[in-house]
Amino acid sequence: MKITILNGNPDGRNTDFDLFIEKLSIFLDKEQKKVRHLKLRGMDIKYCNGCWGCWVKTPGECQFPDDSKTVCEEVINSDLVLFASPMIMGFTSALLKKTMDKLIPLLHPYIEFVRKECHHRKRYDKYPKIGLLLDKTGADEEDVAITVSIFERFALNFKNRLNFVEYTTHPVQEVMNEINNL
Repeated sequence: MKITILNGNPDGRNTDFDLFIEKLSIFLDKEQKKVRHLKLRGMDIKYCNGCWGCWVKTPGECQFPDDSKTVCEEVINSDLVLFASPMIMGFTSALLKKTMDKLIPLLHPYIEFVRKECHHRKRYDKYPKIGLLLDKTGADEEDVAITVSIFERFALNFKNRLNFVEYTTHPVQEVMNEINNL
């Protein structure tokens, strides 16, 4: 199983969050999982400006050069993508959110109806499963519920569902169990 971890921790001083992910990566490696840990704060990810160039001018790729091309390639070639972030002001970090926005080239601009809703058509035959890892320190249950709901909606466009939600307050083994049960 190939796993891509999108580490949306914007603050290098938040070592507890990074250590949790590093420990998880080590355990996954020991179980013969192929792990790609992308520390987004060290990458050049520009904000999506909504130009639609990734759909019209350079289909499947952002027309403005940054590291989102690498992120998209890792994501679409994974079996599981783990979106990981501390909660900041009631949601994931802006760093993780802008990276999510830059995944739009992985979909077609064309729309189809799914369960009486409009959704993008898929560009690829296979999309990864999706997991969410949150450090919910300072967030209330309503913040967490809204965040989970948004990731559930995001997963629909990836022709999937949110497979699990875990928290850094839980032991790493619990996240491992969720991954192994996929």
